[in-house]
Amino acid sequence: MPEGPEIRRAADSLEAAIKGKPLTGVWFAFPQLAQYQSLLVGQTVTHIETRGKALLTHFSGGLTLYSHNQLYGVWRVVEAGTLPDTTRVLRVKLQTAEKAILLYSASDIEMLTAEQLATHPFLQRVGPDVLDMALTPECVRARLLLPRFRNRQFSGLLLDQAFLAGLGNYLRVEILWQVGLTAQHKASGLSDAQLDALCHALLEIPRLSYRTRGNADDNKHHGALFRFKVFHRDGETCERCGGIIAKTLQASRPFYWCPGCQH
Repeated sequence: MPEGPEIRRAADSLEAAIKGKPLTGVWFAFPQLAQYQSLLVGQTVTHIETRGKALLTHFSGGLTLYSHNQLYGVWRVVEAGTLPDTTRVLRVKLQTAEKAILLYSASDIEMLTAEQLATHPFLQRVGPDVLDMALTPECVRARLLLPRFRNRQFSGLLLDQAFLAGLGNYLRVEILWQVGLTAQHKASGLSDAQLDALCHALLEIPRLSYRTRGNADDNKHHGALFRFKVFHRDGETCERCGGIIAKTLQASRPFYWCPGCQH
């Protein structure tokens, strides 16, 4: 499943296609959204925001389209007036004179006013986004030490979007390898140096992935190539200590780590 870096890169491609250009056509599959079709024609998309795996498409008239890809949703960019040959079900089409962006298969789609956006249940529940460049290691440290997070094992905490939005399984294992910690560690048991290293890695690893994973392959959930240190490398040699990378399950997800240098 795509994680925060993949969602942000998808948003970048959608923005590049239609941002700031008048919409010439708008279509929604769901009847409750049909009233907005004519209203949005002539408006522009001002920007597309990510909150973890949710996309917020902001329109110049003040409305925001909330969409969450869940397991199967996917966005596509196409030339205006064309549709890909696909078995997926089209849910949203936003078209300009030159390009169109299409959302397939997703079912969690809403149109929100500014007031509704501020009180949306999902958006209220998720934590800060790891790709929000205003988020600092100091902010992450303060959050990590909150009573509701400080005594939770990292196996589950680093998958919980209420802690930090945009983290997922490959980021979880890469972050913990980077700082030499196991899935059973908790923030309450770390030294100051370990806390500092973890809080930096929680931002640096997702941002590195966002910058360097290249062009996405639409046929693969994880997109393009990225040099993992432990993810999907069980049985291989750890580049840090020479140990053998292991695989198990943590919080019902595959977990990869090096027993030689993660203690």
